[in-house]
Amino acid sequence: MIRTRLSIMMFLQYFIWGAWFVTLGTYLGQTLGFNGTQVGLAYGSMAVGAMISPFFVGLIADRFFATEKLIGGLHLVGAALLYYASTLREFSVFYPVLIGYALCYIPTIALTNAISFHNMQNPAREFPRVRVLGTIGWIAAGLFVGSIAGRYIFPDIGNVEATAIPLRLAAVASLVLAAFAFFALPHTPPAAAGQHVGLRDVLGFDALALVRDRSFAAFLIGSFLLCIPLQFYYTFTNLFLNEIGVQAAASKMTMGQMSEIVFMLLMPYFLVRFGVKRLLLVGMFAWALRYLLFAYGNAGSLVGMLYVGIILHGICFDFIFVTGQIYVDQQAGPRIRAAAQGLFALVTMGFGYFIGGIICGRVVDAYTLGSSHDWRAIWLVPAAGAAVVMLGFAALFKERSRQPAAAGAETV
Repeated sequence: MIRTRLSIMMFLQYFIWGAWFVTLGTYLGQTLGFNGTQVGLAYGSMAVGAMISPFFVGLIADRFFATEKLIGGLHLVGAALLYYASTLREFSVFYPVLIGYALCYIPTIALTNAISFHNMQNPAREFPRVRVLGTIGWIAAGLFVGSIAGRYIFPDIGNVEATAIPLRLAAVASLVLAAFAFFALPHTPPAAAGQHVGLRDVLGFDALALVRDRSFAAFLIGSFLLCIPLQFYYTFTNLFLNEIGVQAAASKMTMGQMSEIVFMLLMPYFLVRFGVKRLLLVGMFAWALRYLLFAYGNAGSLVGMLYVGIILHGICFDFIFVTGQIYVDQQAGPRIRAAAQGLFALVTMGFGYFIGGIICGRVVDAYTLGSSHDWRAIWLVPAAGAAVVMLGFAALFKERSRQPAAAGAETV
């Protein structure tokens, strides 16, 4: 059954990412001794992939290669790069190798979505059921790395999260997905074969006309600015939890993805009941609150605040990114829909996360003395940043009940 094969693909796609991404900060900071700036740059490598991926997918992947073969090839090369990265100890070599891996992995996110949509009769109904396996894959990776691997497979190692094992696990899973793509995924020819695709289409220049609207400009700028403090969570939470003595930190962090599933299912109700602006503001507030909980929740009886901060991930992620994607779709209209979504991804996952990686690394370095971190001071910085963005967004963004962008606003 095609849906079953697509579901397995999604599970493996996000199992790979979840296996190494969550714990990388702990491995780089505790084991390899990289400083905060270096750790931030390492996490920003995925943002570099997000900035370059549209060129690759739009100008090459969509025109010349069958989707399933490209997924397989990229994951095959990615497996080799991940394993090689797990053997490196010098940042000067590790960082460019990780960027090379990001350039292989990030395009597969769009490609796995594309192959799913191409092979579905009713994507609106079928895709969520397939995509949710990706979140389950991420959860499975966290549970495996955080609990199962250390307890049953490598009991003598100690904390698996501080080793290269997660990188090697992801490399093995990448090999499995490569083989699965070559031999099990349905044949899907390139979507734009024989069509002219220009640089304007790839960069989403047509969508820039939407920025003429003050509210859309406020949304886009606010999303970009919010992604800067967001990178603190993705880069340093696992290192933070390990340093303060939380056991099986990667497993406990999967509570965030579990809540993500719950809030994803509730999104249609929330959108109708509260609207886009309120959901975005609640999401921004949740990010500020999460960081405050991290800042003050690592003392004695207050440790439960840490878990509340993790569980808030469903609101933090869904209310910002899912709501944002829906808002962009509403404003863009059919002709520039893809360009507008590409612009949103470029601004947030690309520029926002890259700059965020640099800033969060430097903040951590500023509050580091030897091997000790002043985590309270560190977490208060992104809390303040998220709060400022929320206040500015509330003042500038005006939600409008209107149809997608008119024809006159579709081109620059």
